Amino acid sequence: MTAKLTEAGFWRKTADSSSLREPRVLIRVYVDEGQIDHAIAFYEQLHGVEADMRFDFPEHRLVLAAVGPFLILEGAEENLRPFRSTVGTLLVDDIYPYHQRLLASGAEIFFGPVEVPTGACFNARLPDGTIVEYVHHRPRADE
Repeated sequence: MTAKLTEAGFWRKTADSSSLREPRVLIRVYVDEGQIDHAIAFYEQLHGVEADMRFDFPEHRLVLAAVGPFLILEGAEENLRPFRSTVGTLLVDDIYPYHQRLLASGAEIFFGPVEVPTGACFNARLPDGTIVEYVHHRPRADE
């Protein structure tokens, strides 16, 4: 990864997802503490692309990075455990229309919407039981 983290442990190639025409699907990969750099290097080499985001999520003692279609979450097992049931993350232009459509379709919203370091997110249990995170990125979390 050629980009440098800010002093706050935060870097994204694209800070705003509002121009996305369709969701970016991110498959979750969970790694132990101290392993994120190795995982980033592996997925960069495997897919021939560079990581396009990396940030600390201090509230949950996690570090996250994205490389192509993979969202890598690093942390101690006790910190990763609450996130493991989520099968994927959808990076979208705006979470709120998805939130409304999911509620109307009978999905259960069990977390959020809340502000996160990158913007806002929520987690939903779809009618078939699949758990998915919806997130949008903004230059600042309160936008």
